[in-house]
Amino acid sequence: MTTSRSDAAAPLSSTPVAVPPPGAPRRRGALGPVGLVLAGGVSVQFGAALAVTLMPRTGALGVVTLRLMAAAVVLLLVCRPRLRGHSRTDWGTVVVFGLTMAAMNGLFYQAVDRIPLGPAVTLEVLGPLALSVLASRRAVNAVWAGLALGGVFLLGGGGGGGFGDLDPIGVAFALAAGTMWAAYIIFSVRTGRRFPQADGLALAMAVGALAFLPFGIVESGTRLLDPVTVGLGAAVALMSSVLPYTLELLALRRLPASTFAILMSLEPALAALAGFLILHQTLSALQALAIALVIAASMGAVRTQVGRSAPGTP
Repeated sequence: MTTSRSDAAAPLSSTPVAVPPPGAPRRRGALGPVGLVLAGGVSVQFGAALAVTLMPRTGALGVVTLRLMAAAVVLLLVCRPRLRGHSRTDWGTVVVFGLTMAAMNGLFYQAVDRIPLGPAVTLEVLGPLALSVLASRRAVNAVWAGLALGGVFLLGGGGGGGFGDLDPIGVAFALAAGTMWAAYIIFSVRTGRRFPQADGLALAMAVGALAFLPFGIVESGTRLLDPVTVGLGAAVALMSSVLPYTLELLALRRLPASTFAILMSLEPALAALAGFLILHQTLSALQALAIALVIAASMGAVRTQVGRSAPGTP
């Protein structure tokens, strides 16, 4: 992929906030993309909990394969993206975006196959948190990121044997998934700028599905063809891929990558809720405090961004 230096830096340093039309309530307009991100987070975490229940039928790689394939089919049918008229840079961006999504999904499901959902998401969110610190031009955003990181630390047990008791391979997979999550944010922004509507997302999902298909076939074989398994995999795809990725792609057209990354710190709380309701996982008092810190950091980041965009709005 050939990308200029200035283009590569744009999603991190200069992503603009959309200016609302004259007469529109500014605060409500600024919170619109935040609502999209939060709705996507709820969907993806409950989809992840459903995927955990599906793993005994197909294995982790099989679940990822079903998820990506079903999501790609749905998005291609709905979006019907145009294949002509795109530059080599456009295609390079969408291919890297697709491979990043495939890697992020594959690594994460390898993690939740070995460690509980809550800790896995907590470790994974370190990637977006690191991106938020690197991307931000305001010192206050580093404070919010630090507060969220403190919540992540407490959610892992406060250093007192929390993550140390987990499967180290699962921990490594979760951290690697977090790195891919940060890359996903960057390439989601770039794809949204180069392709109309959700066309880039549909093409990227197809790339990711085709790239991951051999891994699923090797692990699961004909189990991928079982009707019940296919139906459950389609449900996971809708909840964990189609709906959240579309919402996030739309949100990133109006929301800076740094604010988006800090909002991702809500994922451990959403994962804990999904784990409690679907997988019957409970929270300790320390974990509840950690979630409160993460939510406070996310709310602070949103308020900072709203206050920043309002004064300069024509």
